[in-house]
Amino acid sequence: MSEYIGLDLEKRGHVALVTLRNPPAHTWTQESLSALTKLVGDLERDPDIYSLIITGDGEKFFSAGADLKAFADGNKATARSMARRFGEAFEALANFRGLSIAAINGFAMGGGLECALACDLRICEEHAQMALPEAAVGLLPCAGGTQWLAWNIGESWAKRMVLCGERVNAPTALRLGLVEEVLPRGKSLERALELAKSVERQSPTSVAACKKLIQSARTQSPNIALAAEREAFVDLFDTEDQREGVGAFLGKRAPQWRNR
Repeated sequence: MSEYIGLDLEKRGHVALVTLRNPPAHTWTQESLSALTKLVGDLERDPDIYSLIITGDGEKFFSAGADLKAFADGNKATARSMARRFGEAFEALANFRGLSIAAINGFAMGGGLECALACDLRICEEHAQMALPEAAVGLLPCAGGTQWLAWNIGESWAKRMVLCGERVNAPTALRLGLVEEVLPRGKSLERALELAKSVERQSPTSVAACKKLIQSARTQSPNIALAAEREAFVDLFDTEDQREGVGAFLGKRAPQWRNR
């Protein structure tokens, strides 16, 4: 039995592969959301992990989001608890220090798409479908969907997907910038692993610093962000990886990163 309810974790070198496993549609529960929060926290403390890939088991579903049966009785306490767990889990995923990739292998609906939106990169297979259909059942995306979707594809298309309930297929998702690549059926994980492998050529301490700076552009003014960029550059001189990277370049050899 997995240590993380509803999730399987496999470590492949410097890559953490997380597979959503709650058949048939890999819906999120309070337990699996708490498990994701714990899992990301555990990976944060593992210096050997540089990147994280999340995908769904099988060929049909990445994740169909929350199981609506949890909200059938209209209990506000349940709703508040689920919203909090969604927020904690996906914000932890969004703030993971390394590169995170969603390998969307099928339907990514509601909280399933929000999970993918919390990742740095999204690639999908040609049969994938994506939507935030919450308003059709009297709800709304509560796990970052209204924010991350607009940041990635712009306000107008975010409104089409959220307010009009428009579902997008893989070619449309690529055109909108919702995903970076479309792969043949069954090939998204292979490509995600290639992308994760490419990160290993970069200093993990530099990647972590750059990721924070890139994401800060969503909320900070350029004047503040540019000053922070310069300070982060200087701070890297306190790391072993900075000395190793420069030394390896000058010595014409491959660097041996320590992630510290």
